Amino acid sequence: MSEAVEYERIGDIAVLAANNPPVNALGVDVRRGLLAGIERAEAEGAKAVLIYGKGRTYFAGADIREFGKPPQEPWLPGLCDRIEASPLLLVSALHGTALGGGLEVALSSHYRIAVPSAKVGLPEVNLGILPGAGGTQRLPRVAGVEAALDMITTGRHVRADEALKLGVIDKVQDGDPREIGLAYAQELLDAGAPRRAVGEMPAPDPVDFDAVYEAVLKKGRGQLSPAVAVRAVQAACEAPSFAEGMARERELFMQLMESDQRKGLIHAFFAERAVGKLPELKGVEPRLVHQIGVIGGGTMGAGIATSALLAGLPVTLLEMTQEAAHAAKDRIAGNLAGALKRGKISQQQHDAILSDQLQLATGYDSLSAVDLVIEAVFEDMDVKKQVFAQLDAVCKPGAVLATNTSYLDVNEIAAATTRPQDVIGLHFFSPAHVMKLLEIVVADKTVPEVVATGFALGHQMKKVSVRAGVCDGFIGNRILSTYRTCADHMVLDGASPFQIDKALTDFGFAMGPFAVSDLAGLDIGWAVRKRKRAEGLDPRARDSSYADKLCEAGHFGQKTGQGFYAYEKGKRGGTPNPEVLDLIAADRAAQGITPRTFTDDEIVRRYMVSMVNEAAKVVGEGIARRPLDVDVVLLYGYGFPRYRGGPLKWADLQGLPGILDDIRAWSAEDDYFWQPAPLLEKLVAEGRCFDDLNKDAQ
Repeated sequence: MSEAVEYERIGDIAVLAANNPPVNALGVDVRRGLLAGIERAEAEGAKAVLIYGKGRTYFAGADIREFGKPPQEPWLPGLCDRIEASPLLLVSALHGTALGGGLEVALSSHYRIAVPSAKVGLPEVNLGILPGAGGTQRLPRVAGVEAALDMITTGRHVRADEALKLGVIDKVQDGDPREIGLAYAQELLDAGAPRRAVGEMPAPDPVDFDAVYEAVLKKGRGQLSPAVAVRAVQAACEAPSFAEGMARERELFMQLMESDQRKGLIHAFFAERAVGKLPELKGVEPRLVHQIGVIGGGTMGAGIATSALLAGLPVTLLEMTQEAAHAAKDRIAGNLAGALKRGKISQQQHDAILSDQLQLATGYDSLSAVDLVIEAVFEDMDVKKQVFAQLDAVCKPGAVLATNTSYLDVNEIAAATTRPQDVIGLHFFSPAHVMKLLEIVVADKTVPEVVATGFALGHQMKKVSVRAGVCDGFIGNRILSTYRTCADHMVLDGASPFQIDKALTDFGFAMGPFAVSDLAGLDIGWAVRKRKRAEGLDPRARDSSYADKLCEAGHFGQKTGQGFYAYEKGKRGGTPNPEVLDLIAADRAAQGITPRTFTDDEIVRRYMVSMVNEAAKVVGEGIARRPLDVDVVLLYGYGFPRYRGGPLKWADLQGLPGILDDIRAWSAEDDYFWQPAPLLEKLVAEGRCFDDLNKDAQ
């Protein structure tokens, strides 16, 4: 017997206990152990088999260490068929999570019992594939087609009580999974319950699968795996036999396995897990953070405070007046009300946070005891430096002083203090209590334990934290500035903002760049452009004025009801603002530009290549340590389509030589903007790709 599955005999019941911590992943040793256990139980004359997991969970899914490697026998589909075909009574007792292959093993069992806290799901679409061990064939037979389609195409986790109603689980009972499983198996034997193989159940009734396919494809913004999974469920209804339905599932599974989208999603999966693992922090202990301060209670400051409060940290929020402080508290209360409505916190937690954890203040002295303070005031260097000079005067020794600046030089901010080693950038993304990305900006003199503290805080807040170096805009906003400039150039040359937005949402972005600008506030970009002009633009740089004209007229996007789009209260989204095209036409005329047409493919290619080129410069300069850091920033902070893996994974899949050829060709029309990144040229010359650099950094 395999050590990963322990065998025990209790009367007529053979007990197979998975023991593969931490999550009983269905690696090859577990699969072999389950097969050997079934065969032994049959040979020894047992009447029933109980399968359960030791530790904190039933089988939580596949073993990620096997991803990308040749599969080893027994394969999971064959194992599930063998479990189901056993003449013995097969019972699974579920606790923790039964996800992916875990739920497929449970569905291969003849009966299923679960503790109330258990969750089940088939999340394979999030990795660009579909359930490949019978999940698309068995789940519709027990839960019905509509419920199965919902679970499979969304990948959502379903609680035990809902799973019971759907028929996925037969019984929910509190207690130890081994004990309730044994009692249930004995109860079934005593009642003479028949062996009940899901694969032998009648095919479920079909639905309008063509309509469902189109709806799922549209909802996924081009992601293929949920829509392809619809076709696999369709086979459960329409295939002449269960075996033929399984064959169709396998065929569709293999199609997705070969797709670029699967490669992109697997890359995103591993990149998210690798991004916080930095050699420089190995063995470095973070400073203890029991209480934090937040300076500024606007949208961003209130969001940061909310995120800290939800993470269990007491917060002292500093504003300049009592009125502003109470307005900040109202914003936080609104954020918490949303968390309460979504079931993230209880009413008791909600009330305790507002009454006990949150303290309002109007004087810097109130921050004298905090362990970490985050400044979220107006994006102006002089204002930031004044704040940090005050913090330097009142904060205790060892307190971490953090700035939430989006673009400004953290080294210059740190120089306003006598303790630059304690200063770090913590760049949250708005709304800060919702967005998962946190850029941790390491200044020249920031010491490692302060960096470790930033990562520990991000972990406590359930953020995806990425290390960034100091430059204008760090990783994300620096790259954003470049691809946004590329979009502006295409507008001057003949594309409309609305065509560009549509082309990019069709590509898979959550929003196009002009709709994003409206959402963020056009005044933000306006302020950045004015600052850069004041610092002096390179005379070779192309500039435009049409967006400035909108701002000068007081049109800042959604918050004023008008920007590139016009917005009506109570309606989602906006309609193109016709004034914009007139402003663009005037800008073109002033610059003597004759507009031309752009295809959607050309728009996407230029936009993406500009993004990749700037990202290569960011990695080459060490602002981002690895290409995967860039990918994670764009995935979690900028609406990049996850199924494409991030811009540098997209570039690898497209081929770096072709991208470099495009940059060199376009440099003939603008050799200032289209300057190839030295790292990109180096990789092409060496026949390497960005992912090679990720592997080098492991």
